[in-house]
Amino acid sequence: MVNDVRMHEDPKPTAALRQPDAGAQAAGVGRPSDRAGRPSARRAARPRLVIGWLFVLPALAFFCAFVVYPLITAVQYSFYRWNGIGASTWVGVDNYVRVFTDPELLISIVNALVLIVFFTVIPVAGGLALATLIRTMRPGPFATVARTVLFLPQIIPLVAAGIAWSWMYAQTGTINTMLDSVGLGFLSRSWLAGFGTALPAVGLIGSWVLTGLCTILLLTGIGKIDASLYEAARLDGAGWWREFVTVTLPGLRQEIVVLVTITVIAALSSFDIIYTTTKGGPGTSTLVPGISIFRLAFTQSEVGLASAFGIILLALVLLAVLPIQLLGRERD
Repeated sequence: MVNDVRMHEDPKPTAALRQPDAGAQAAGVGRPSDRAGRPSARRAARPRLVIGWLFVLPALAFFCAFVVYPLITAVQYSFYRWNGIGASTWVGVDNYVRVFTDPELLISIVNALVLIVFFTVIPVAGGLALATLIRTMRPGPFATVARTVLFLPQIIPLVAAGIAWSWMYAQTGTINTMLDSVGLGFLSRSWLAGFGTALPAVGLIGSWVLTGLCTILLLTGIGKIDASLYEAARLDGAGWWREFVTVTLPGLRQEIVVLVTITVIAALSSFDIIYTTTKGGPGTSTLVPGISIFRLAFTQSEVGLASAFGIILLALVLLAVLPIQLLGRERD
C-alpha cells in the first residue's frame, strides 16, 4: 500500500521539474530560440555598423588631415626655433615665454579682446532689438525685404566687404561726404589711418557683417516661442519691456549662447577684414593675433614662434568659449 502511495505521489514533482517557471519564461530563461536569436541580431547589426563607418570615414579622414594633423604638427613646431627651411633647434618653452613678454604680441591679444565689443556685444544687442522690431511687423513685402537686407552682409565675401569699407572710410569717401553734407565736416578724417579711430572703424565693419546673422537667428528663435506666453503677459498688463525681459529673453537663451560663441571666435580669430583694410596698422593699433601669426610665419620666418602663438590663441578661444557653453547648459 505504501508503494501504491509513492507511485501516485512521484509523478507530481517530476511534472513540476519539467514545467518551466512562469517567471523564467517571462525573463526569457530556458528558451533556446531567444538565446539563439541574440547572436543573430548582433550579426545583423554589424553590417549597419560597417555602413555607418563608411559614411563617416571620408569626413573623418578630411578632419584628421586638415585639423588634427596640422594641430599636432603646430604643437611640435612650437618647441623649436625654425625658419621653415633649414634645421630646427630645440628651445623648449622659450617661444611661449616670448609671446607673453613681447609687447607687440601682447598688444595684438588686447586688440582682439577689444574687438569682442564690436563683434559680439553690438551685433547681439542690435540683433535682439531688430528681431523684436521685425516681429511686431505684419508679414508682407517690407518684412521680407528687411530680412534680406540684414542678411546680405553674410553673403558678401569678407575680403570684398573690407575693400568696400576701405573706400567708404577714405578721406573723400562716403562717410566723410555724408558728414560734410549735414554740417559735420569738422569730424571728417581718414578713419583707418588714425591711431585712435582705426580699431573702432574696423570693429564697426565686423558689427555690420555679424548683425544680420544675429538678427535672422534670433528672429527664428522668436518664432519658436509659444504665442500664448505673449498673450498671457499682455493679459497680466506687461508692457513691451516686461514682455521682452520675461518672455523673449528666456526663450532665446540657446540662440544667444550660440551667437555669443560664434561672434567671440570671430573676434579672436579675425584676419581677413583687418588684412584688407589696415594690415594691422597704423603701427600696432589694429594688430590682432591672426595678423601677428601671419607675419611671424611668412614674413619673419619664425615658424616656431608663430606655432606657439597659434596654440596660445587656441587656448584663449577655448577659455572664452567653454564658460559660455557651460553657462548655457547649467540654465537648461
